[in-house]
Amino acid sequence: MTELFHLAAPDDWDCATTTGHYPWSTRNMTWEQVGFVHCAHRHQLSDVANRFYSDCPYLVVVVLDHEILNRLGLEVIEEPAADDVAELFPHLFGQLPLAAVSAVHLWMVSPEGQFINPPL
Repeated sequence: MTELFHLAAPDDWDCATTTGHYPWSTRNMTWEQVGFVHCAHRHQLSDVANRFYSDCPYLVVVVLDHEILNRLGLEVIEEPAADDVAELFPHLFGQLPLAAVSAVHLWMVSPEGQFINPPL
């Protein structure tokens, strides 16, 4: 199984598990607004969490099964996060299907105030 990861606000993820619908791409923006769902590889999680969620005491790490995404007909493309960034990130082109979620982990900041060692 090839895994991809998505970082979610706990309230957003709680809502998704209640409604069965997760509309988000990134903080406060839906996948329809952005055009894709922001994902990451395991080695990118700490940097992404600390760069974009430094004001959050904890996050939800959503583990996605890439093979299930493929079977569902959803495309994942490796792209730069921005024009001036060379590093490639996986972008899921479509809504994140709960059927492709293989695990969910709560990730708390360290006593130093950083997200380190994702709970995987």
